[in-house]
Amino acid sequence: MIRISKAGWLYILVTILIGLSAVNTGNNLVYIIASALLSYLLVSGIFGRRNIHGLDAEVFFPDEVFARTEALAEVRVRNLRKRTPVFLITIEVGGGSCFFPYIAPNSTESGFVPMTFHRRGAAELEGAVVSSNFPFNFFKRFRTLKKKWRATVYPMPLRCSLSAFRDGGSRHRGEKELNKAGYEADILSIRDYVPGDPPKYINWKSTAKTGRLKVKELSAIERQQVTIDFDSMEKEDVERALSCATHAVLSFMRTGVPVGLLIGGEMLRPGLAVVHKRLLLTRLALYGQN
Repeated sequence: MIRISKAGWLYILVTILIGLSAVNTGNNLVYIIASALLSYLLVSGIFGRRNIHGLDAEVFFPDEVFARTEALAEVRVRNLRKRTPVFLITIEVGGGSCFFPYIAPNSTESGFVPMTFHRRGAAELEGAVVSSNFPFNFFKRFRTLKKKWRATVYPMPLRCSLSAFRDGGSRHRGEKELNKAGYEADILSIRDYVPGDPPKYINWKSTAKTGRLKVKELSAIERQQVTIDFDSMEKEDVERALSCATHAVLSFMRTGVPVGLLIGGEMLRPGLAVVHKRLLLTRLALYGQN
């Protein structure tokens, strides 16, 4: 597809007028001028069309994408040609666009496109539009890459009270020391330094006495665990309940509290790993869509 710019329309009009003048007057100089103008159009068509071919694009979403929250998706454009570069390329995808002034032969350039997904769940982007006004800005040519990219959009976090998500045992237990090694509570013993121990736990007094590096071994703290029982939550507004549960998962894990989830009859045990957090958010994102 081709879109003619204002400058392009003016150029075409001037070329037609000069061509008519050449026919009417029979003047060789006017013929030469008209031929030169037509040759520019020919060059523009050949190079402009080649410029938007031989390209491939991929879209990479952030690790965590939330509904109704702007996210930056990375767009990588690869020039598949081995010898010729491309110029002035615009990639439009997902309602946004990014511009690449120059892409060398057989190389890849990256840009970022802001995107906002208005609904949670499985999202799909279909097709990317490659366009360029190279070489003379008289015409803008378009080409569509028929590809699909998928992402899981988490519910938008909605601030709400966290006290309702704590079970009775967790609410009263708080934190207690465990009789095992850690880095948080009282000293259990003094031992030899092992490569990888945090330098801040070196016991310099014992080190000076023995002539060997000694470190303090501290007891660990058992942190409270929280299980979010989504199946028991009020679901008059399901989307609000999912957003509230999402806020709870993010808030508890941010403070180091292991979080579990009971949803759709499936029990996910409490954990703190990043992979576990994304598993919980994915279950919330896909609730009712399977």
